[in-house]
Amino acid sequence: MPEIKVTPLGAGQDVGRSCILVSIAGKNVMLDCGMHMGYNDDRRFPDFSYITQNGRLTDFLDCVIISHFHLDHCGALPYFSEMVGYDGPIYMTHPTKAICPILLEDYRKITVDKKGETNFFTSQMIKDCMKKVVAVHLHQTVQVDEELEIKAYYAGHVLGAAMFQIKVGYLYIPLNGLSCGLENINGFLFFHQGDYNMTPDRHLGAAWIDKCRPDLLISESTYATTIRDSKRCRERDFLKKVHETVERGGKVLIPVFALGRAQELCILLETFWERMNLKAPIYFSTGLTEKANHYYKLFITWTNQKIRKTFVQRNMFEFKHIKAFDRAFADNPGPMVVFATPGMLHAGQSLQIFRKWAGNEKNMVIMPGYCVQGTVGHKILSGQRKLEMEGRQILEVKMQVEYMSFSAHADAKGIMQLIRQAEPRNVLLVHGEAKKMEFLKQKIEQEFHVNCYMPANGETTTIFTNPSIPVDISLGLLKREAAIGPVPDAKKPKLMHGTLLMKDNSFRLVSPEQALKELGLAEHQLRFTCRVHIQDPRKEHETVLRVYNHLKGVLKDYSVQHLPDGSITVESILIQATAHSEDQGTKVLLVSWTYQDEELGSYLTSLLKKGLPQSTA
Repeated sequence: MPEIKVTPLGAGQDVGRSCILVSIAGKNVMLDCGMHMGYNDDRRFPDFSYITQNGRLTDFLDCVIISHFHLDHCGALPYFSEMVGYDGPIYMTHPTKAICPILLEDYRKITVDKKGETNFFTSQMIKDCMKKVVAVHLHQTVQVDEELEIKAYYAGHVLGAAMFQIKVGYLYIPLNGLSCGLENINGFLFFHQGDYNMTPDRHLGAAWIDKCRPDLLISESTYATTIRDSKRCRERDFLKKVHETVERGGKVLIPVFALGRAQELCILLETFWERMNLKAPIYFSTGLTEKANHYYKLFITWTNQKIRKTFVQRNMFEFKHIKAFDRAFADNPGPMVVFATPGMLHAGQSLQIFRKWAGNEKNMVIMPGYCVQGTVGHKILSGQRKLEMEGRQILEVKMQVEYMSFSAHADAKGIMQLIRQAEPRNVLLVHGEAKKMEFLKQKIEQEFHVNCYMPANGETTTIFTNPSIPVDISLGLLKREAAIGPVPDAKKPKLMHGTLLMKDNSFRLVSPEQALKELGLAEHQLRFTCRVHIQDPRKEHETVLRVYNHLKGVLKDYSVQHLPDGSITVESILIQATAHSEDQGTKVLLVSWTYQDEELGSYLTSLLKKGLPQSTA
């Protein structure tokens, strides 16, 4: 039985450094190549030695796919391609390709130029890495090689985020959009979802995929046990807390990543400030507003319908109340709101501002997204109020700490919704915490009756599959078959009779007449014949008459005829009688039929084997 092998090199029962190795039918695909924001040593990158112990990575891997630009999904890419050594294709969407190098360079500056760390990629390595990237459009089918095919679907989450459908072998051969299923061991379909969001927000739409029924669906599970309250309630609560803090003269720090939730919350605050006529300044990390604005203009088709509709009259990302931040502003007296990067308070401007403002109880930090273990964000959300910083300095946190989930990850309800939509045969969970994943795993298995897996980092899960191949069916055959019997139920499989043509890796089911015409073959009639022995001392023509009268009385809904040559027909079934060569008191009935009338032929045979009634004359 064919199998799919999945090994998380990162994000296995963990959030951070997403990197999943999938081996299927001789093909090896690496899904994401992220770094862990909670580590500053070798653990920050996935352990690529799991991929192969012998030879070059390029010889082993067929391709690398990056789901989106967040560093926990792409942060190790230059290290992997330029320092470990990989020269094969790297696939990502156009927005991801545009934004990814900017975030990589920003993080490199923080890590190398400011912290002085070594064993890290250079600016040139980022450029060389991005030259290997092949950008893909949504719903574009990309043929990696003869057997490996990928397609990107909209994931919501952040600008350019995509879920990828990966096909190996002759699993899916769409011709005219009409298909039926055939068992086959050479085809596989699996879906990697990266991070996704099933709820549309102020600037992005909701994730969407076909009802593709894949052999395996790999899903993130960041919020495996969370069902979020109403988005409107969360927004109201967020605005209330920000407003109360600035009204009492406090400062509000909102750590965000450069693109994504930052734009979502900026639109929310901009609208609120305008409506309430508030004067307290709102700032955004220098340079990032301009970059974000540029990319949202460039990739406006990736935003939601409302943004696209109003974009001609008004660009929602050009803010009246939100200005560029200068680090000197952090020491200014009076209230202010600052969006600063990065989002987990693990480095950069957000951490610098936090250290300055943490000692004042008037101030507030609002964490709008998930923070991985080891980051300052995770520590303060866990209740720590005395933090050991660099140089063993202790920072006492007196400012208010609030967690308000504006995360663009799907919650438990959203994960279940997408599984229901895709109807996979197997589910594998990554990018989550072990205990929460276990709860969701049980729920998935109970509700959908499919196997659900949650391997740890370095642990290989083997999934046995029994894939099916959709095959094109000719319109003429479909109409003919649909006319036979009751109206077919769209949700139930229907048995079709036809001829399967296999040509140039394409499969078509057509009528026998069409197959003969296309192949230039002559038609041969195949008939099945069965011998039935009957005890009857009468002459042959008398036996035939007895059989005719018996069948005429039993088969009232069928055309039963006695022909001049002494044979009988029931529809297309032919019955002839001959004397037994050794026993004149026994007659042999020859019953022959075509394969189309096999059911009626079998019934007639069993009926005649029971013998003729005595009264039949």
